[in-house]
Amino acid sequence: MPPLKPMLAKAVHEVPDTPDLAYEPKWDGFRCIVFRDGDEIELGSRNERPFNRYFPELLEPLKESLPARCVVDGELIVRIDGELDFDALGQRIHPADSRVQMLAEKTPAEFIAFDVIAVGDLDLTDESFAVRRGVLERLAEDFAGPVLLTPSTTDRETAVEWFTRFEGAGLDGLMAKPLDGTYVPDKRVQIKVKHKRTVDCVVAGYRMHKSGDGVGSLILGLYGDDDSLWHVGVAASFRASMRAELLDELAPYRLEDITEHPWASWADESAHTTGSMPGAPSRWGNDRDQSWIPLRIERVAEVSYAHASNGRFRGTTSFVRWRPDRDPESCRLTQLVQSDPLPFAEVLAAKG
Repeated sequence: MPPLKPMLAKAVHEVPDTPDLAYEPKWDGFRCIVFRDGDEIELGSRNERPFNRYFPELLEPLKESLPARCVVDGELIVRIDGELDFDALGQRIHPADSRVQMLAEKTPAEFIAFDVIAVGDLDLTDESFAVRRGVLERLAEDFAGPVLLTPSTTDRETAVEWFTRFEGAGLDGLMAKPLDGTYVPDKRVQIKVKHKRTVDCVVAGYRMHKSGDGVGSLILGLYGDDDSLWHVGVAASFRASMRAELLDELAPYRLEDITEHPWASWADESAHTTGSMPGAPSRWGNDRDQSWIPLRIERVAEVSYAHASNGRFRGTTSFVRWRPDRDPESCRLTQLVQSDPLPFAEVLAAKG
């Protein structure tokens, strides 16, 4: 019975070469555990918050595809023009039911199954992943429409190829799962393999740490072909001593007059309807302080990142070093790695 925290993974940057591993694509979506008991379906998020109201279009297809009583682990995704679109997925978390219903029809979600936790009276958490995968493949014989099965392989060479090619369809890495591993909720007992790259970004502002003792995150920008400064993400997770150092480092660059900043229009609340700009409220955490301090466009920082899509970093980047030798105007979106496009259907059709 819900709630149940999903099993997690620790990050590495190379495909592991150890025996008895299964490799799967790492989906760029929302983690979701599906609980079904007859006509009752509950979609549970990674943080144990219910997804049902945000993805109503999946409830009937899940009933048609899954056994009458089961718990299945997977990922919610949205694809646009044959590629994963995380931004479109994020738009589904909206307080207005009318907008959710409109998006459910316009940009319907899909569910990618990659593990099974229970079927009927059978608790599978103590079974090996090899056993659970076999059960899941048998369940997948009844999958249809937006309910899909993730590919899996035990061949490392195939996995290395997937790691490179699948990024072109919007995926952000691989999962490596011990074949003898049991299902352990909320523990990092699996492996996620993510790309590691660096890019030089304009530091356009910062947010204070929630403790109030220094900088919590740097707000990053890159220039586009039209010479406008695009917001691409943030760098965060600083140790306490560095938060204070950054506050002193950036103090001389604070911009008191917001109208002199390239993002001056963002001071208007109406500019934040998409939730994609600094200062916009988080749809999951409206109690968080999203205010930010603008800076003169003079500082450049090198940051590391794993994956970017639609001109934005996916996830939080890490600060590497200051780049006093770089001119802010030289920091362009063209630095971001662009993979060769790959039709999404080729990912689903991949054979292990």
